[in-house]
Amino acid sequence: MSKIVEITLLPVEHEDEGAIRRKVSKKAKIAHEDLVGYRILKRSLDARKRPVYRCRVEALTRDDQIAEELLIATRYQDVRKAPPIHIIGAGPAGYFAALECLEHGLKPIIFDRGKDVRNRRFDLRAIQQQGIVDPDSNYCFGEGGAGTYSDGKLYTRLKKRRHIEKMLKILVEHGAKADILIDAHPHIGSNKLPPIITNIRHTIERYGGEVHFGHQLTDLHIENQQLRALDFKGLKIPSNLCVLATGHSARDVYRLFLRRGWQIEPKPFAMGVRIEHPQAIIDEIQYSQRPREAQLPAASYTLKASHKERSIFSFCMCPGGLIVPAATAPGELVVNGMSPSRRDSAFANSGFVVQIDPSLLAQNGYEGVMAGLEAQQEVEQHMFLLAGKTQKAPAQRLTDFMRGSASTTLPKHSYIPGLTAARLDVELPPYLREPITEGIRQLGNRIPGFLTSEAIAVGIESRTSAPMTIPRTATMQHPQIDGLYPCGEGAGYAGGIVSAALDGQRVIQALYQNTGS
Repeated sequence: MSKIVEITLLPVEHEDEGAIRRKVSKKAKIAHEDLVGYRILKRSLDARKRPVYRCRVEALTRDDQIAEELLIATRYQDVRKAPPIHIIGAGPAGYFAALECLEHGLKPIIFDRGKDVRNRRFDLRAIQQQGIVDPDSNYCFGEGGAGTYSDGKLYTRLKKRRHIEKMLKILVEHGAKADILIDAHPHIGSNKLPPIITNIRHTIERYGGEVHFGHQLTDLHIENQQLRALDFKGLKIPSNLCVLATGHSARDVYRLFLRRGWQIEPKPFAMGVRIEHPQAIIDEIQYSQRPREAQLPAASYTLKASHKERSIFSFCMCPGGLIVPAATAPGELVVNGMSPSRRDSAFANSGFVVQIDPSLLAQNGYEGVMAGLEAQQEVEQHMFLLAGKTQKAPAQRLTDFMRGSASTTLPKHSYIPGLTAARLDVELPPYLREPITEGIRQLGNRIPGFLTSEAIAVGIESRTSAPMTIPRTATMQHPQIDGLYPCGEGAGYAGGIVSAALDGQRVIQALYQNTGS
């Protein structure tokens, strides 16, 4: 009978099979010659004192039979002649909705305004090197959505791992390392995600689904509260079942709903700056080592503070990562973070953002359903002007930001388009500047070394999530449009790769039940 044991491994031991076997054998009280194998069920790095890995391991004896679970792909059906389900958006929500369609015998037909991952790279290069923003192909729009060129973090607030196991296994079947099945904080890496996403598309197509790029949704045709057709810049396609998974930056979709009088609602979101340190400083703070042991990963952090009952928190922390330009239209400047799979950059960056809710916006002169979107746009456009109408992001040394002085120089950094020194302590709107300042003050007092002149604040981190919700009923359909299923981050029901993928799966399960297909 197998045994579940907890073992502790030093960094130098966590990939040493012999060391793991010895510790499992001793902890499980199984003779070394009777231990035929082991399976690591969960692995987490504990850096509270000396860094160690804490692992939950299943010890297998000669009497155990290891039953291999069926691949999820074996559940997929040939859907070439099946009823079509139109999916708008090829991000995590859209692609995982499509895979769920294959399980239920439904034919997914996906439309995305952007390009496939291979051709999308040229537009990312244009924004990085020339400051040219393609409004249909950028860090937010295109195959894989905003997550494609991110850190590939697979974190979730769900407490039970079983809720995400299916999604993780799908990623492994399409090329992700099996480590994501056991790590407490799994990530894939910006360099590994594109081929995985390509493999998912190939699976969808192999079983009879379709994926069409360069198709921007412009309108929905509704008759008697029933979806009848989709418009793509003049191309009209009949449809009575559609999953709307357009992502948190598809502002034209929100405006379409407002123009047509279809229900949309404001929701809380967050904005702030991206803070970057040399990775060595974060390693020293977390591990008390400089340099860190070669076997340890680049250290990360999660930070929280508060100011006048408002939350200030770290967001999308990227150890060994880069800051990247994430604007989706000319005339705006937005930054985000990403990391390669090895997390081997010399820098660590994280969003440091403030919770924004409709009541706060009203206090600052933003009214109506689109108040959050208007606030986002205003600060993004101001940052663009502050940067001389380029994608060179405005930045300030963290110590200068706190004492209210100009940065005459800026340290080395990861942001490829370049930085321009600016008084973010003056230029940020007060409803952002004041809580960010207080949050950094609290962290500087609590974490020695965090507040340093080697760190910079870069503006603006404004696309943490959608400022809008497209409502849906218990059936997962829009309350005014039968057959329309709002889904994922753009509809306000997700906040990252994992939650978006899970929402895509849930929506198709609901659709299947509703239609009795």
